[in-house]
Amino acid sequence: MLDADVSEVGADKTGTKRGLKPRHAQMLALGGTIGTALFVSSGQTLAKGGPAFILGCYCFMSLVVYTVVTALTEIATFMPVPGSSVSYYANRVVSPSFGFATGWLYVYSMAILAPYEVTAASVVIGYWPNSVHIAVWITIMIVVVVALNSLPVRFYGESEFWFASLKVIMMAGLLLVSVVIFFGGGPNHDRLGFRYWHQPGAANEYLLHGNTGRFLALLATLVLSALPFTFAPEFLILTTGEMQSPRQTLPRAAKRYIYRILFFYISSILAISVICPSDNSALTSGGKGAGASPFVVGIKNAGIPVLDSVINAGILISAWSSGNSFLYMATRSLYSQARAGNAPAWFLACTDSGVPYRCVIVCSLFCALAYTNLGDSSAVVFNWFINLTNESAFISWTCCCIVHLRFRKACQTQGITNLPYTSKFQPWGSYFGLALFPLLTLINGFDVFFPSNWSVSSFFTAYIGLPLFFVFYAAHRVYNWRDPWVYDPASVDLRTGLDDIPEQELDPQEKKTWWHYVKALWE
Repeated sequence: MLDADVSEVGADKTGTKRGLKPRHAQMLALGGTIGTALFVSSGQTLAKGGPAFILGCYCFMSLVVYTVVTALTEIATFMPVPGSSVSYYANRVVSPSFGFATGWLYVYSMAILAPYEVTAASVVIGYWPNSVHIAVWITIMIVVVVALNSLPVRFYGESEFWFASLKVIMMAGLLLVSVVIFFGGGPNHDRLGFRYWHQPGAANEYLLHGNTGRFLALLATLVLSALPFTFAPEFLILTTGEMQSPRQTLPRAAKRYIYRILFFYISSILAISVICPSDNSALTSGGKGAGASPFVVGIKNAGIPVLDSVINAGILISAWSSGNSFLYMATRSLYSQARAGNAPAWFLACTDSGVPYRCVIVCSLFCALAYTNLGDSSAVVFNWFINLTNESAFISWTCCCIVHLRFRKACQTQGITNLPYTSKFQPWGSYFGLALFPLLTLINGFDVFFPSNWSVSSFFTAYIGLPLFFVFYAAHRVYNWRDPWVYDPASVDLRTGLDDIPEQELDPQEKKTWWHYVKALWE
């Protein structure tokens, strides 16, 4: 079950290629932490929770997600085999049924996230008055995303390298502008300070009044604050099988991940909390299109001309980039399922340049979901995707914790102590995540149970991921009832594929100057 017979598929004679250079991998890790959700959906989060709650929840979620990154890095650095993914490792260290369910969760979730980003991009385009039908823009974006994923992985890595670079430049510019507005350097010379923390207030009420309403606002903010991190740790691991020098590059990316989160995420949330009031109607689709971005709202309120359109152009590029990344993740997840024997060997077919083209064709079909914008408002569709992907992320991170703990147990039982990378956060981070993420899974759509918010479609999108995961698991268990429920740690295969890992060279000792820490944000 661990490795399908690739000889049955003549086109798979090449397999995927290690075409991602270290600089690609480093910028992919950075680009995965700066997505549309940070620029657009953070406005809805600010509106629900207020500045204090959104800042606190992002700080908390940043640390929790970082523990997931370190857990996956421990496994992937030890086994950076072709087809690396959480589902592949689940299949090897937990059980075939667990790997099967986890893998198909990734395939459909990441395939859905690609049209989610296209939907976000269409929201952004709606900010500018134009007579071009939205279907035309959706089609153009889908064609570009699919085309980039059809090229050899080195072209994908190069395109994402420059996409990520633009994101970094834009984020740095937004933070600088926010500081200027904070001190009253805008055209209206209105010194904001922390005015919006006092009026309308640091913590909002949600659904109910008083302390109960503030508690519900905190829960809603905590759930929504996970969206910008959705599948970011898994994305880093999915690139391992096509990464050059994975045992050097991956730990370096993981160690610097926390600096990027703190600098870009926490600084950005602090910035929007001071330049944008949480009661602005544009944050909850009271405005049009990308007016829902708190950065745009804050800059327009400061009286700065033109810059809002420049920001929206950057957000559009970000959406395009994220859609490109999620389609890549979907295709590699499907390929990984085939490698593990949990999908037909037909999907193992690759071009001579290493592109699993059949996986690209099938996953690209999901992009058609973006056309649902033509029947409903963009905001409604956007919120559907938010609920669906949030639920999948919480399930995924729960699975990551289980896989990591079983991996650690197998290593301990088999006497493997020379892991290429270990984290001081582990295994305690995985134990904490194993308690937190199932709770977040259950409260993901809690507000739908209030009579004023009840909607069949909202309930469906908020909770369909959980029963679907168990359906996948149960179906595989019934069909393969002789398989073990959980592998004995002593019998876990920790050797297959390690002979194919490229020879690694140790990095020379690097002197840690001030420039080292600045460079860590970029490399």
